[in-house]
Amino acid sequence: MTTLTTTEGAPVPTGSAPFLSVRDLHVRFSTEDGIVKAVDGLSFDLERGKTLGIVGESGSGKSVTNLAVLGLHNPKSTEITGDITLDGEELTRAREKSLEKLRGNKMAMIFQDALTALSPYYTVGRQIAEPFIKHTGASKREGRQRAIEMLTKVGIPQPNLRVDDYPHQFSGGMRQRAMIAMSLVCNPELLIADEPTTALDVTVQAQILDLLKDLQQEFGSAIILITHDLGVVANIADDLLVMYAGRAVERGSVKEILTQPRHPYTWGLLSSMPRLSSDVNESLHPIPGSPPSLLNPPSGCAFHPRCGFADTVGAARCTDERPLLELGRAAACHLSAEQKQTLFTEQIKPRLG
Repeated sequence: MTTLTTTEGAPVPTGSAPFLSVRDLHVRFSTEDGIVKAVDGLSFDLERGKTLGIVGESGSGKSVTNLAVLGLHNPKSTEITGDITLDGEELTRAREKSLEKLRGNKMAMIFQDALTALSPYYTVGRQIAEPFIKHTGASKREGRQRAIEMLTKVGIPQPNLRVDDYPHQFSGGMRQRAMIAMSLVCNPELLIADEPTTALDVTVQAQILDLLKDLQQEFGSAIILITHDLGVVANIADDLLVMYAGRAVERGSVKEILTQPRHPYTWGLLSSMPRLSSDVNESLHPIPGSPPSLLNPPSGCAFHPRCGFADTVGAARCTDERPLLELGRAAACHLSAEQKQTLFTEQIKPRLG
């Protein structure tokens, strides 16, 4: 398991320190309407060579968490507390110059929208070469050769010619591959992939995921894969962290969560996915309602306004008492283990086939 801490951030004794450690992370934004509690007490660990999938609906805190790891939030409007440690180096209170040395070098991110992440004013090759030149002191010629090498690795045809193209001359899948090339140009030890397959067709999506697995094997990188789609992480992640309203609500291995989920929110995510084995006329089971406003999140269990099983526990408890995420394989829910098993077996599993 890569995630071996409580939601409240209590450290767990292990044989060696994890490569990436996040403890009791809180991220809050100051806005005209009030304080947005984007991340509320999140903890997890990630080992080298492993992939952690972070899943949840839009607004659950996935991207905010990983931007905090990279130190990309605006300090003037953002309050970050907790501890983030990368290979023994503390990041939360690190100076900007220290973070600049790490970003693009030891840690890198594949952003969600390659078209907006890539500058339209510079060639793809120049943008790939820039971090390599900055962090290694290479010449422009060496940087160009490195860019061609990386475009070759990510499967761009005729890389020696396409290196001088601009982003608008690339297709969506090719831009995503170029973003991956730029992220991996310095062989980072931590790669954060934020919805790397969004807006891509299923064929290109599969190619991108296979590419990430191949590159991880080559470079030994630790990967965080952010997505709202549990299907995307099924064949690439080792472990999953399910987030809702800025909190972790369930964690475990991919197999455990996909076959024996324990939180009603995870049940909802799985039930809302179409399946090839389902009848064409069979209805999906979407999660009712919408994610809560993080300006004023619900008390107790944040999912209780949308949960169909709160009455099983006793609605007052779900409203008043925040469930904790225990050590190891766990779900932050007031349902007992017996209730979860019974409800999953009798009501949820038949939907999943």
